[in-house]
Amino acid sequence: MGFHILSMVSGAKQILKLQSLVSREKADVPKGHIAVYVGEKQTKRFVVPISVVNHPSFKDLLKRAEEEFGFNHPTGRLTIPCKEDAFIDLISRLHA
Repeated sequence: MGFHILSMVSGAKQILKLQSLVSREKADVPKGHIAVYVGEKQTKRFVVPISVVNHPSFKDLLKRAEEEFGFNHPTGRLTIPCKEDAFIDLISRLHA
């Protein structure tokens, strides 16, 4: 019984930590956009239009991210494990 309460408290602390991180970063993401972190070792933050999320090429990147990190990335961020140049090229082509 005591273990269950400790686990609930720990879970609540994690949620609050993630919420503060999200709200802090959410302030500079315009409506209709999403922040993603791109990189294989070091990541760089990009803000992209939400419209690219449904594109098959972007979905492939999301699938790679899911395979590598699952749905529980340590930083709580949407991180895409690809080279920065390849991501920029893809986003440029999607906007054209």
